[in-house]
Amino acid sequence: MQFLPQLFLGVVGILGLFLSVWIVIPAPIFALLPLSVATPEISPWLIGVHLLVILLMATGAVQGLFHRWMLGCGLVGLALSLLPLVQFPVVHQQAALAFQDLKAELSLSDGSKPLRAAPFVWRDAFLGIPTQPTVRHTPQVTVAIADGVASTLDIYRPAEAGIYPAIVVIHGGAWRGGSPADNAVFCRYMAAQGYVVWAISYRFAPVHQFPTQLTDVQAALEFIQQHAREYETDLTRIALLGRSAGAQLAMLAAYRPDGLPIRAVVNYYGPVDLAAGYADPPVPDPINTRAILRDFLGGTPAQIPDQYQAASPIHWVTRPLPPSLLIYGGKDRIVQSKYGRALHQRLQSMGSRAVFLEIPWADHAFDAVFNGVSNQLALYYTERFLAWALRSS
Repeated sequence: MQFLPQLFLGVVGILGLFLSVWIVIPAPIFALLPLSVATPEISPWLIGVHLLVILLMATGAVQGLFHRWMLGCGLVGLALSLLPLVQFPVVHQQAALAFQDLKAELSLSDGSKPLRAAPFVWRDAFLGIPTQPTVRHTPQVTVAIADGVASTLDIYRPAEAGIYPAIVVIHGGAWRGGSPADNAVFCRYMAAQGYVVWAISYRFAPVHQFPTQLTDVQAALEFIQQHAREYETDLTRIALLGRSAGAQLAMLAAYRPDGLPIRAVVNYYGPVDLAAGYADPPVPDPINTRAILRDFLGGTPAQIPDQYQAASPIHWVTRPLPPSLLIYGGKDRIVQSKYGRALHQRLQSMGSRAVFLEIPWADHAFDAVFNGVSNQLALYYTERFLAWALRSS
């Protein structure tokens, strides 16, 4: 009669330990990247699994050959699963210190929605972050057609008509893929908080190489200027927010001297110095960084140094620039956090307002788990940064 409970707990213990190991191990290949990305974010669930195994062992519900082995699995898995939450208070404290000046200037007297009350909410980790289903969504608006490829965007607006500050969201995908429909949960959430969210697209490498992607972003920004009144957008309060490759494009659009005026940039784990990234790829390198960069830019840094320089946001930090929020994962082996830190230092040296947030346990694209530990923290500070940067003058 004890065989079935032992078998069940054995499977649960092995699976829980297997998943928990990926909290600290970066993915060596692309196929394993979802494990490395997701497991730190679902660590509250894994804590529950390991506590269950340990409790059953401690109460003697299962005895025999597997008892000590399963108890060991539960204890090791619990220790690994606790790591993000153990580190969380220190990371939050560091971010709070970086935000002190902004917090002192932040005023919500313009009628903005309340911000998240805490950087981590246990209930949200299990049940999801509440979002408003009543925002107005206008999908697949055509911006332009070039080379037979249609550039489109999705628009999310608050439920009530009005004039709102705007966030232009640029998706990631290694410049090879992605869609304005990516990160729809985030877009809906921010629209419910009182923003018009424009989720834009661009043409993909290797068929279309840089600067095609930046040209498409600039075309989308010009479209937004032309149609701002129609879609209730306050053109004096616009921020760019990009993820990964989209963050690189967002920074270029904001930092280059020929860019359109914007109020702020939010960079989620974006490439900063492409030549340095080519010379020093991450280890492990699950996406083959050098191949991605060659497809995007058309060659190596030795062959086309000017192209690499023009595509590197850090190259354009030569004067005071719009405020920037830089968010990176310490476990990221696609875009290493050291590049975000270097950009932060460069921005500050040029007199720009910049905040750098490194989440030690987080991997690339951590915010794909919207209610995960890392994204709760990132969302908490992204909300505050945008509320400060886009506040009424």
